Amino acid sequence: MELAPSLHRIGNDIVAVYLVDTTDGVLVIDAGLAGHWQELLVELGSMGRSLADVKGLILTHGDSDHIGFAERLRRDHGVPIYIHSADASRAKGGPRPKAGKQSMGLALLGFLGYSMRKGGLRTTWLTEVVEVADGDVLDLPGSPRIIGLPGHSEGSIAIHVPSVDAVFVGDALTTRHVLTGERGPQPAPFTDEPDEAVASLRALVTTGATWVLPGHGAPWNAGVEAAVSAVEKAAAGR
Repeated sequence: MELAPSLHRIGNDIVAVYLVDTTDGVLVIDAGLAGHWQELLVELGSMGRSLADVKGLILTHGDSDHIGFAERLRRDHGVPIYIHSADASRAKGGPRPKAGKQSMGLALLGFLGYSMRKGGLRTTWLTEVVEVADGDVLDLPGSPRIIGLPGHSEGSIAIHVPSVDAVFVGDALTTRHVLTGERGPQPAPFTDEPDEAVASLRALVTTGATWVLPGHGAPWNAGVEAAVSAVEKAAAGR
């Protein structure tokens, strides 16, 4: 699905993966679930691209619903996988903090059903990664800049790609709560340090990006300042 020139999404509002198309090749951000592989191939084809054009994949964090086809892309096609050093172990199947109490809803059944259909119960953990840090500008299509957003996980990041006027935020915020189905910018569930996660979002505002693209929920194109303010308001009301 083309969101804007050179900016594409596969998956849906339940779990999303993003592609940035440039003259230097394709950048993939997050890897969703294993079953998104076929959608990746179809979308690349619609762009006039192939797997040979994919120069790198950046993970916003190391949770299983974001690393789906990452190891396959690395192992079979030599594509390097980038992740913050603090989440490298998590992406390799290491331990993560126990989630606190969550407000469950019917939307969770939809998320679990979709995840099962897309191979979410067959996670292939990473075996090799390239570690990145806050402030790094990577030599990849679009010259993506890493923005540290600790909170959801210790190594959660956003990726700012100025050429498409977008910041990719993973689970630093959500526009569709996977447990309740509530829509609009808000804190994401299953967050290690909720207060820290909300405070971290202020680092996004200086990007001035129009597009804010979460791992779960509809793409937001009303500007990063409005998105962050909405999350802060939602957090204050809980």
